[in-house]
Amino acid sequence: MAQAPTPHDAVLLTSFGGPEGPDDVMPFLRNVVRGRNVPEERLADVAEHYHARGGVSPINDQNRALQRALQAELDSRGHDLPVLFGNRNWDPFLGDAVAAAAQAGHHHLLALVTSAYSSYSGCRQYREDLARARDEARDRTDVDVTIDKVRVWFNHPGFVMAMAERVAAALDEVDSDDAPVAYVTHSIPLTMARHSDYVAQHLDACRLVAAQVRVLRPGWHGEWQLVFCSRSGPPTVPWLEPDVNDHLADLADNGATAVVVAPVGFMSDHMEVIHDLDVEAAETATEHDLRWARAATVGTHPTFVAGLADLVEERVADGPRLALGVMGPWHDACPVDCCRVPDRPVAPTVASADSGRPPAE
Repeated sequence: MAQAPTPHDAVLLTSFGGPEGPDDVMPFLRNVVRGRNVPEERLADVAEHYHARGGVSPINDQNRALQRALQAELDSRGHDLPVLFGNRNWDPFLGDAVAAAAQAGHHHLLALVTSAYSSYSGCRQYREDLARARDEARDRTDVDVTIDKVRVWFNHPGFVMAMAERVAAALDEVDSDDAPVAYVTHSIPLTMARHSDYVAQHLDACRLVAAQVRVLRPGWHGEWQLVFCSRSGPPTVPWLEPDVNDHLADLADNGATAVVVAPVGFMSDHMEVIHDLDVEAAETATEHDLRWARAATVGTHPTFVAGLADLVEERVADGPRLALGVMGPWHDACPVDCCRVPDRPVAPTVASADSGRPPAE
């Protein structure tokens, strides 16, 4: 369901957050798993992924780059809309960002979440976070702020076309016309998946990207498959499969000699990408003698940034609701039972903690 245009006066780029120095790592991870009884020793293990990179996650710098790029794009289109930035789990926190917006006179915010797909952690939980930030800002400033959220954008042409260009470039890198493409996203528990369109949306995005790759690289005739990374929790709790590492081993066993891994579930190089893919999956590919290339994430690709600006214009200027494929543009206002909390508590994964989607990133 589309909502009528609203006089928004600022865009709030909304993301997950990540540590920006060694002293931030454990406090950040505790924020991620607050209230979920994850042992400190488990957090200490995960902290090593960050400490191996100086205690810094790339996510905040990448979001600041996106903030600048989106601001420039909106300015070029004549919109007087400052692009603000707030996180769920680390500075700048959403509550601080919304309070600062209120104090600056921005009372009608449009939240643009860096998650392309529907799930509890990737959509509904952000709506809950934004509602808390709104209430916190009102308590701190005595100003009422409204916050609307941009629809999920898995099938928006800006995302699809930019991702296809990244995949085509990776296929050039392995120099193969039959290399399979493994489209990777974060696994989630089946209890979460069954209450959202997470899998269906990913499959649609993969089909759309693959079709465009064949246009960009007409000689390519390889197969593709949706696979998953960062599965966590007890083995008795089923999560989405197959795991990317198992898939790469199967490809090698079936005669593949090259592979492209495309992080279709991630907007930028989060810890899932630089550890789970660039380290673990790369090692698996090497062990199985697969030539390997990892497609870049969409990041600040100009086509993607323009697509985000299109999504903003839908809400502020009654712009066209663009979407590819058969699923159409997703709703602006979510149904009451959309992406509801999983049926049972699921201990979050903190293997990679900054994608902004499934439990415990």
